[in-house]
Amino acid sequence: MKIQTAEPIINVGILSGSEIQFHLNGDFRLVNSNEIYSGSQKAAFNNTKIRFNHADFEELLFVPTDLNTGNFDLLNVIIGKDFHWEQKENQRFTGSLRIIVEEDKLTAINILPIEDYLTSVISSEMSSTSSLELLKAHAVISRSWLLAQIRKSKKVRVGDSCSLFESNEERICWYDREDHLRFDVCADDHCQRYQGITRANTQAVKDAIAATRGEILTYAGEICDARFSKSCGGVSELFENCWENAPHPYLTKVIDNSSEKDENAQDLTNEFNAEKWIRSSHPSFCNTTDKKVLSQILNSYDRETPDFYRWKVEYSQQELAALIHKRSGIDFGEIVDLIPMERGVSGRLVKLKIVGTLRSLIIGKELEIRKTLSQSHLYSSAFVVEKERIENNVPQKFVLIGAGWGHGVGLCQIGAAVMAEKGYGYKEILGHYYKNTELVISY
Repeated sequence: MKIQTAEPIINVGILSGSEIQFHLNGDFRLVNSNEIYSGSQKAAFNNTKIRFNHADFEELLFVPTDLNTGNFDLLNVIIGKDFHWEQKENQRFTGSLRIIVEEDKLTAINILPIEDYLTSVISSEMSSTSSLELLKAHAVISRSWLLAQIRKSKKVRVGDSCSLFESNEERICWYDREDHLRFDVCADDHCQRYQGITRANTQAVKDAIAATRGEILTYAGEICDARFSKSCGGVSELFENCWENAPHPYLTKVIDNSSEKDENAQDLTNEFNAEKWIRSSHPSFCNTTDKKVLSQILNSYDRETPDFYRWKVEYSQQELAALIHKRSGIDFGEIVDLIPMERGVSGRLVKLKIVGTLRSLIIGKELEIRKTLSQSHLYSSAFVVEKERIENNVPQKFVLIGAGWGHGVGLCQIGAAVMAEKGYGYKEILGHYYKNTELVISY
């Protein structure tokens, strides 16, 4: 079955700011004026226009005169925005460079074929030295996810990545990729991590892309919204427990081991069962400390986090109260309790009640909980709470003991890496994490 006939050309939003500095490596034709440019350049926002080379433009489009050798650098690109490892770096890209005005700033967009984009994504999302079967699996899901988002955005153009339900008792938010109005996808983790050809593209990556060219996951004839996270913590989560209440049958509960059975993981929506599960270790694929495996799939800044399967975070009363006030914008006073109200099938909290001396509020879904309880993002919402040193009914210390890293929906990257190391093929890996799906050549 063919879903489309030609390889798509996509637009990737890379960088926004009042000024964009870039370096053209080779000759590039500025389509606006048909002039040739190379070397260091700068574009600046100027009263609704783009100031470039002493003239104002509505937008700029630079196309390499030689598509095989031309590339460009963008300076000071933010990676890991809002995450604990946020930093800036210079990045190099193939394809064309488009610069547009969005509100009161400029946005740099990379235009390139989807297979070239995927070559970078696979090297950016994980180490390019990963095993071939893992790289193939990730090529398929990255391609599927992107094409599914493009199809979705053609039906509904929203532009706001946060959906909110709020009352005096609850604040329930869920965050999805922003439906960008002027390009298909952004370059950071909120969509898919894309860093051009900055990361090494090994022969294994190129082989994985070539071996799966045009191959996507489908379910009931539709392209799968193939989500993935770093570590499911032993059980994957349902789509609707993290995003909108629209069940995806292929994004369901998966017990992450070879038999897909574990009596301890039968009902983690139950608080007693969830606490027992989170406080213990299980023979899951993603339960590994193997540095060889972890170094294959995690970049250096990801490996700054030593614990993926089980973790612990501690806060003093003062730290937690100040953090929640800052992150939520609400002054709860001193924090008296953090009460689980609803858990998903992986033990991840969908709703959490914050009880303070000034007020109480139920928050959700999982990312809102993670954002509220961390300076960046808590590793996951699968955690239990210990309260210590109670003084006048107010704990002076909170300990969060948790499981997994990320939302836990779909493919577990660390688990998939372990599966590949154990000899599973990419189709077996995909079949494990995405139930009842079909592989289809789309172009």
